[in-house]
Amino acid sequence: MTPDDVVGVWRLASYTEVDEAGSTVAGPLGDAPAGLLIYTADGHVAVSMMKTGRGPALETYMGYSGRWRLAGDVMTHTVLVSAHPRMAGTEQVRRVALEGPTLSLRGTAVTPVGGRAPERVLTWRRAEDDPTPNEKE
Repeated sequence: MTPDDVVGVWRLASYTEVDEAGSTVAGPLGDAPAGLLIYTADGHVAVSMMKTGRGPALETYMGYSGRWRLAGDVMTHTVLVSAHPRMAGTEQVRRVALEGPTLSLRGTAVTPVGGRAPERVLTWRRAEDDPTPNEKE
């Protein structure tokens, strides 16, 4: 995978958490979050995600922007601004995999939950390959 392979707009397909037993559960934005991830060719990144629907969720919105770099299967986001001020100035390191139009980012939560920092898995699909919300209905 090269940096050119990830440049573009991605739509959030799923946001899950891996529990201590290795099972997958809904992430902090609930069962059906929506989001966009944008990687520019000059190294900027913007992430916006929100809860949809009525089910329970720990949060309703997450977002940040900054710079990105790719080294092998490691994606690093250097956060410049964030909806969560504690993230500003941090580096968010993720294992990345690209399979066709699907991009997966895996890493640990910024803030521990219940005394541990769970692994979170975000799966994105290229926006041009994924239907818009109106087309899904």
